[in-house]
Amino acid sequence: MLVHTVFFWLRKDLDGSQITEFRMGLESLKTIEHAEAVYVGTPAAVAERPVCDSSYDFCLTVIVKDVPAHDAYQAHEKHQAFIAAHKEHWKKVKVYDAD
Repeated sequence: MLVHTVFFWLRKDLDGSQITEFRMGLESLKTIEHAEAVYVGTPAAVAERPVCDSSYDFCLTVIVKDVPAHDAYQAHEKHQAFIAAHKEHWKKVKVYDAD
């Protein structure tokens, strides 16, 4: 199993409809067949702690079977379409992959 986690910091000048479109774009990634599970979220309303970073706007977590499934997910046309449609919406993105 491989866990692919992506944190997005969006541009501050986006309006509500652009943010909604961005989230819908993330949700569309759930239909990529290489993903066993996909979770989309925003920072949780938990108590602040020095070890927690809640400065991001959206988090995407994708569970795939293995590295080949990860690579197929990355190359998938829906993933590529998401990037093309929304890359101008974020100012920063960080990816963490774990197995």
